[in-house]
Amino acid sequence: MTSSDPQTAPARIAVVTGGTAGLGRATVRALTADGWDVAVLARGADGLAGTLVEIEASGRRGLAIAADVADGAAVEAAADRIEDELGPIDLWVNNAMAGVFGTFLDTDPDDFRRATDVTYFGVVNGTRAALSRMVPRDRGHVIQIGSALAHRGIPLQSGYCGAKHAIKGFTESVVAELTHEGSAVAVSMVDMPALNTIQFSWVKSKLDAHPQPVPTIFEPEAGARAVVAVANTPRRRTWVGEPTVMTVLGNKFLPRFMDWYLSKAAWDGQFAPDKNGPRLPDNLYAPSPGDQGARGAFSDRAKEDSVQLWGIRNRRLVAGAGAALGTGAAALAVGLLRRR
Repeated sequence: MTSSDPQTAPARIAVVTGGTAGLGRATVRALTADGWDVAVLARGADGLAGTLVEIEASGRRGLAIAADVADGAAVEAAADRIEDELGPIDLWVNNAMAGVFGTFLDTDPDDFRRATDVTYFGVVNGTRAALSRMVPRDRGHVIQIGSALAHRGIPLQSGYCGAKHAIKGFTESVVAELTHEGSAVAVSMVDMPALNTIQFSWVKSKLDAHPQPVPTIFEPEAGARAVVAVANTPRRRTWVGEPTVMTVLGNKFLPRFMDWYLSKAAWDGQFAPDKNGPRLPDNLYAPSPGDQGARGAFSDRAKEDSVQLWGIRNRRLVAGAGAALGTGAAALAVGLLRRR
């Protein structure tokens, strides 16, 4: 599926994997609003069609490709088609994920492997497709959608947490190689907090209640705005939201406490007994039907924004204010010393 004719102004071409739902869908909307043409990779025909309609309505060019990111050959074929139909890829956002809720010993080994294939190897396949085209041109940008759970695992999501940890190590290795080669291609990792996405309505789950993200929960648009900020000003690492910052630092300095705390808070915090309506068919092996959009079932408890998220989007202003404060403090100190 493809959209209307190209616009006359030079276009920036972005790819978003898993771009039909949740954070991916919110990111597609944010990128088109920022002037990007966007290609979307996902499995479900309904979501692809709905996403393409939105891209067209924004006045940007779009391309919707049915592909399973766990299939490296399919991702390569998609990248070829994108460059043939839209042009050279400037930005590749590795967002697609899959998971299983339940204890490790209760998780079927095939389900665990499938979650890893999509969440981790999907990033490997996407990064290979992007870099094999960007590195020879010596330009481009890859954004890996990470998580607070890339730094600290929690109970009941061992497959997802393991994959996110793997993405972090993989990305650091690739960045070191690009740095050694003097490449101008940028690779960023944007670690997300808990987001109110459709994932929790269609994830395969062995829990006896509706699963939910561990509070504090943010709307997916908050994460998408952070992605666009990093797309426009590449940074190696970005921690999105105060809970992510606290998780990363807490695990670094208080790991034993985090073991104890998360064994309780992150266990109970993933159950939503008040959400007792029907859930969607799980999407682990096949896409769940319908066009589900960006938001999940938890808007009643999700935040739209925060001071830390504002700071990510306004780094130059924050840096300028910090420099001004530092200069003022230095001038005050000099003045005080001269009075002595």
